[in-house]
Amino acid sequence: MSPSGSPTIDIHLTEADLRTAMEHDVRAGLTAVPKQLPPVYFYDDRGSRLFDDITRLPEYYPTRAERSILEAHARDMADRSGADTLVELGAGTCDKSRVLLDALQAAGTLARYVPLDVSDTTLWNAAKTLADEYPDVVISAVVADFHRHLDQLPTGGRRLFAFLGGTIGNLDPSERRRFLADLDCVMDHGDRLLLGTDLVKDRTRLVRAYDDSAGVTAEFNRNVLLVLNRELGARFDPDRFDHVAVWNEEDSRIEMRLRSVVDQSVHITDLGLDVEFAEGEELLTEISSKFTPEALADELTRCGFVVEATWRSPGDEFQMTLAAPYC
Repeated sequence: MSPSGSPTIDIHLTEADLRTAMEHDVRAGLTAVPKQLPPVYFYDDRGSRLFDDITRLPEYYPTRAERSILEAHARDMADRSGADTLVELGAGTCDKSRVLLDALQAAGTLARYVPLDVSDTTLWNAAKTLADEYPDVVISAVVADFHRHLDQLPTGGRRLFAFLGGTIGNLDPSERRRFLADLDCVMDHGDRLLLGTDLVKDRTRLVRAYDDSAGVTAEFNRNVLLVLNRELGARFDPDRFDHVAVWNEEDSRIEMRLRSVVDQSVHITDLGLDVEFAEGEELLTEISSKFTPEALADELTRCGFVVEATWRSPGDEFQMTLAAPYC
C-alpha cells in the first residue's frame, strides 16, 4: 500500500438516498407518538457552524474533555492498537483525527486514513487538506452511513476504528446494540475500536451543557425546523417552539426537545402532510446517553468486544475505551 499523491473517495450514499431517508424519517417521526426527529438533520451548514460554537461554550465540556484525553494518551492508544490504518466513523471535518494520525505516525505504523461521513463536500475538502499535510499516507474517504455501509469500508492492514465525540450516545439502546454487532462483524483479528463516551455526572452540569446561558444550543435545536422548511417546504415558525433540555434518570440520558408554545398546525408541502401540535407538546430532537464505566464495559462485552484499556479526562467526565472484537 503506497500513497497515490491524492485522496480517493468512494460514494455509497447519493443525494437521492439522503432525500429519500429524510422524507421517510420526517414522515415517520412527526406522525409518531410522541413526535421525534433524528439528530442528523441538525447539521446543515448553519447547524454545523452552531455546533462548532457550542463546543467552545464554557458549559459544554465533552469536546474539551475528549481532546484532553487524546492529547495526553494518543501515543499509548497508537502503541496498544498497533494500527497502520485509522478508520474514523462520522469524521466530519476530521479535526480531531490529527491527534491520532500524528500519534500513529510517530509510532511508525501509519499508512492509511479512512474517514467516513454522509457529507461528500465536507469529507472531500477535509481529505484534500489531509493529503497535503500527510503526503506519505493513503487517504481513502468513504461517503456512507455507518448504520448501513460498514461492510463497504476498505479492508486489509491492522485497523483502528475511531468513533469519537460521544456520538454513540445519540443512539438508543437497540441502535447501539445493532451498530456494535455490525461493527464486530466487519472487524478482523488485530483490529481495534476506540470509543469516546460521556460519563454520568452531576445532573445540573449535564443539563447546562445542553442549555447554555447564551442560547446557542437553543438556536442549534431550532435550526432543524429551518432545515425542514428549506428541504421539504415545511412551514415551521421556530419562534413558536421553546428549546428544552432535560435529564431522563430512568434511561440515563439527556433529551433535547422542542416544545410548542401554542396550539398549531404545520404544513409540510413536499410530504403533503399537516402536523398538529398542542400547546406544550414536545418534539424529541436528540438523545445523549451517558454511561458509567461498568455499564459501558458490560454493554461492549455483550456486543462481542473485550475492553483492553480505558482513559478518563480530569474529573472523570469523559472516557475513551480501546476494545478488541472476539475472534
